Amino acid sequence: MNYEFLPSVAAPLARVIQEFHKLPGIGPKSAQRLAYYLIRMPAEEAQSLAEAILAVKERVTFCNICQNITENSPCYLCSHESRDRSRICVVEEPMDVLSLERTQAYKGLYHVLHGVISPASGIGPENLKIRELLERLKGNDVQEIILATNPSLEGESTAMYVHRLLSPLVSHITRLARGLPVGSDLEYADEVTLSRALEGRQEV
Repeated sequence: MNYEFLPSVAAPLARVIQEFHKLPGIGPKSAQRLAYYLIRMPAEEAQSLAEAILAVKERVTFCNICQNITENSPCYLCSHESRDRSRICVVEEPMDVLSLERTQAYKGLYHVLHGVISPASGIGPENLKIRELLERLKGNDVQEIILATNPSLEGESTAMYVHRLLSPLVSHITRLARGLPVGSDLEYADEVTLSRALEGRQEV
């Protein structure tokens, strides 16, 4: 629904509802609830929210090595000397890095693809950070690639595609063990499940 053409809705409120509705997972009703909540929110809290959103757009960027979101590039994980640089764990989204880090079971580096191959959604390999991964492997002594895409149809297809590209470059390519339920996301898996999946990873 286009609220801009409803005279009963104030123009600033209509715009906020429209903008909220653009966010993933936010339907018309949720957008309205969020917008009306903003009206009741104290002015200083609304200002803080606005400043936080602007700060994300102005200061957050992609790490020039692993493509994770960061304020400084290279990111903390890539620049930390204690990380095992012989292993790279390939994940779909930045949230997956946080999930795996919570397990404290993995001490290597990461690479974030920022999505999966999904022809139905118009997302092909060229839309992902795969080229950047290939560039990382040139001249680096990487001994293992861990494919940690989600156990969904798209995640499996993406893992197979990346495996085909990397197999001539890296001798040891593993996949997270099937301790992860099929169709689930890393973001929602608990630490024990992720730890076991890491420990039980297998050759692809």
